[in-house]
Amino acid sequence: MKNLKKFLFVLLTGLVALIISGCSPSGENSKGNDSGELSGEIVMWHSFTQGPRLESIQKSADEFMKKHPKVKIKIETFSWNDFYTKWTTGLANGNVPDVSTALPNQVMEMINSDAIVPLNDTIDKIGKDRFNKTALNEAKIGSDYYSVPLYSHAQVMWVRTDLLKQHNIEVPKTWDELYEASKKLTADGVYGMSVPLGTNDFMATRFLNFYVRSAGGSLLTKDKKVDLTSDLAQEGIKYWVKMYKDVSPKDSLNYNVLQQATLFYQGKTAFDFNSGFHIGGVEANSPQLLESIDAYPIPKVKASDKDQGIETSNVPMVVWKNSKHPEVAKAFLEYLYEQDNYVGFLDSTPVGMLPTISGISDLPAYKENETRQKFQHAEQVINEAVQKGTAIGYENGPSVEAGMLTNQHIIEQMFQDIITNGKDPMAAAKDAEKQLNDLFETVAVDVK
Repeated sequence: MKNLKKFLFVLLTGLVALIISGCSPSGENSKGNDSGELSGEIVMWHSFTQGPRLESIQKSADEFMKKHPKVKIKIETFSWNDFYTKWTTGLANGNVPDVSTALPNQVMEMINSDAIVPLNDTIDKIGKDRFNKTALNEAKIGSDYYSVPLYSHAQVMWVRTDLLKQHNIEVPKTWDELYEASKKLTADGVYGMSVPLGTNDFMATRFLNFYVRSAGGSLLTKDKKVDLTSDLAQEGIKYWVKMYKDVSPKDSLNYNVLQQATLFYQGKTAFDFNSGFHIGGVEANSPQLLESIDAYPIPKVKASDKDQGIETSNVPMVVWKNSKHPEVAKAFLEYLYEQDNYVGFLDSTPVGMLPTISGISDLPAYKENETRQKFQHAEQVINEAVQKGTAIGYENGPSVEAGMLTNQHIIEQMFQDIITNGKDPMAAAKDAEKQLNDLFETVAVDVK
């Protein structure tokens, strides 16, 4: 009897403690109540400044809030360049969001700054086996995954097929062929192509990477040092200086990615490098040219060179460590991958955004999209490029250095010195190389 009384007393005491802890303020979390219902306000930052994508994300947020009346999602939009400045300056005072998009090269910097949390649980709920493994591994440290890839795209060469046909020019397969074709097509208000070198973007780094990667090289060595002085890198630097001087508008010395793309959208350049986003840009600016554009692989130094992966972007989403409601942030992130939401989001920029999870591209709702049907060849070229490429500097694995390579705009300044100040290409490359390598040594580059 004594044992029974003791057992009942312990049981009752435990139940009382459980009830008290469940009702007390200290027991509250982002689910907000005993029913497990989600509650709390989160802020999302994204860089989908174009109308359809912005509208798609807002639509998903509105529907999520209807399903979860105690949740509020505030969305703020920044350009990709502004986003980098926003989070790096905001990190010191905690002015960062709960959930956001990012660029692949920035995620490693975020991890190194202890700014974001692992998302293994979120990935498992969506279905880890469904994800492209390469895309997932871009933010893998040990056994933890710090981002979820939302969509993929790759850089390819866009061509005005009508101009090539008019001048009896074959699609260029080498850089020399691209130069010769661009010279022939620079006439009547059209430039062969634009070479963007503005110091407020990383386009010069991107273009130099195209050349170096096409021959199997890399802007970063295996020990994460910048290589701008090798024979291959020097060839690439001199090639783009020549292209700028001979076939590009002189204003492109200061172009960023949008200014660069707009020329192609308006039919003012014959060639350009970009992803499937060019389709939407041409449609909005010069719909009469939609029948006259197509995508092809990026040229090589020699036509016989091995096909190389060039630049693939698996655009990720992250959840920030400062979030007061990480469960809400993760639940909304998972909601974006629900079939109807995900296809709707991809449809906001068809061909421009490719799925990162399996079971989507075979859906009738995905395949029946009119733009995808019209640009089947372009999508095939981009898909093949996605499978082979990496983020800039990720050829030897993800690194903080790769992010700094693109975010510091030192290579852009190198091109400015060569073109504007007449600096010798090797001397300019040595200075830029030293500046970047010295910068790498001043930061903590070891990630946990």
